[in-house]
Amino acid sequence: MKASVIVGLLLIVLGAVALGYKSFSYTSEETLLKVGPVEATADTRKTVPIPTWAGVAAIVVGAAVIVLGRRR
Repeated sequence: MKASVIVGLLLIVLGAVALGYKSFSYTSEETLLKVGPVEATADTRKTVPIPTWAGVAAIVVGAAVIVLGRRR
């Protein structure tokens, strides 16, 4: 299997996942207060939206990479 076909399939799968999930969340630890050796921290949950156009673009580019890769 050519590398271009693998890259194209990967882009299509990632685009489909992006359209399905629409966002992802992660947790980060932030230091609120630090006085000498004592620290006060808090876990903050952040959500990052994935635009619909990004998923569609990944699928279109993936299909184009597969088609152009097979022509050579």
